[in-house]
Amino acid sequence: MKLKLSRPLVFFDLETTGTNITTDRIVEISLIKLMPDGTIHEKTRRLNPEMHIPETATEIHGITDEDVADKPTFRQVANSLAQLLTGCDIAGYNSNRFDIPLLDQEFERARIDFDLSKARMIDVQTIYHKKEPRTLVAAYRYYCDKELEGAHGALADTRATMEVLLAQLEKYDDVPCDVGALAEYASPNRNVDIMGRLIFDEKGREIINFGKHKGQVAEEILAKEPGYYSWIMQGDFPRNTKNAFTRIMLRMKNKK
Repeated sequence: MKLKLSRPLVFFDLETTGTNITTDRIVEISLIKLMPDGTIHEKTRRLNPEMHIPETATEIHGITDEDVADKPTFRQVANSLAQLLTGCDIAGYNSNRFDIPLLDQEFERARIDFDLSKARMIDVQTIYHKKEPRTLVAAYRYYCDKELEGAHGALADTRATMEVLLAQLEKYDDVPCDVGALAEYASPNRNVDIMGRLIFDEKGREIINFGKHKGQVAEEILAKEPGYYSWIMQGDFPRNTKNAFTRIMLRMKNKK
């Protein structure tokens, strides 16, 4: 195996009630824990999202309200999940933009103080898009020379993501094998928060990466428009993004 691990790397995928990071919930989570010695541990759980699973979501992953009616809620498994992830790095497909922020929101709702941003994150989709821009199904076909059976099932997608990353490392000599360097390579920007609503520029300043202030220095906007911080705190933003803005505000106050 070409991948160099100093600690476990957890591949994971979510099936959810929808695509809104702050309001939708997890209905299935699959994790594959790849140990430094090459040992693999798999775990899949369905969860009761405590809300109706829209038919549009069921059409994608095939999970209905009846399928999860007797399953545990995220709150009931949050502690064991946090323990499983502690001390690990994290990998997924489009995970930096969706799966990790949504998982972070679920931990917040469960009142579990688990900081996902402490892990090094490898978004396999970013590597793929840098090399061969397509979907996971196409990536699996291209790198592994196999068809992805059971696409949009959490376990099938998680297994495929792991296989794709390992195949990418075999194919590209210029893609780093060390997890720290790989996490940096697999990030589209130097993100301040998980989703990249704030990114670092070449001077190490936090830059707003969305909306009408995109491309502007966060400190300058927060100083000129005090109401902007309140808008962020009251808005439909993930906890991790709000925390990043709060850190900037506290730093500005300490400078005075």
